[in-house]
Amino acid sequence: MNSGAVLFDFDGTLADTAPDLAAAVNRMLVEQGYEPLPLERLRPFASAGARGLLHAAFGLKPDDAEYKAMREEFLDLYAETCCRETRLFPGVAELLEELGKRGLRWGVVTNKSTRFTEEILAHLELKPDCVACGDTTPHLKPHPASLLHAAEQLGLAPAACAYLGDDLRDMKAARAAGMRPIAVEWGYHHPDNGGPGTWEADAVIAHPMDLVRHL
Repeated sequence: MNSGAVLFDFDGTLADTAPDLAAAVNRMLVEQGYEPLPLERLRPFASAGARGLLHAAFGLKPDDAEYKAMREEFLDLYAETCCRETRLFPGVAELLEELGKRGLRWGVVTNKSTRFTEEILAHLELKPDCVACGDTTPHLKPHPASLLHAAEQLGLAPAACAYLGDDLRDMKAARAAGMRPIAVEWGYHHPDNGGPGTWEADAVIAHPMDLVRHL
């Protein structure tokens, strides 16, 4: 693969944000008189953000009457905790260093909102060559709009980019954008989506540095 750039999903692919996301929804549970849930119970839903965590903790769906208010409360609480425990996944820093050595640019394409993405990137001391967030374009993944926006930022054809993700919608978005979809075995893997091997990715990698052999 001759890629001009490597683009990453954020939650569950580049950074392990689940502990801080879980902390926010567990605060809501405790404040309503419920027991907090173990991180491992909530982790698979972290890629879906507020929607996934509110469903895991409270059984809420976006069309439920109370969902909007609960989502706002969740986001307010997450704003207080979003940089406490979030870390890069093991091997990601080494991969980013290797991309730099090879002269390959990299970026982030996420459904996470800009306010959280920028704060966490700064906390992790990361400086991607492009960032496209959930509020950058009118559409969320699996729509390809944010991936196409990232390629435009880089001045590259979509076919010159690879996109790594830990969710089925990441692979769908990459294919729709004309990028090379690479699924990762780490991350969160929503239980409704099957495993990475079922997502029709061009490659499935078990560790960030495994990407090198596909470059």
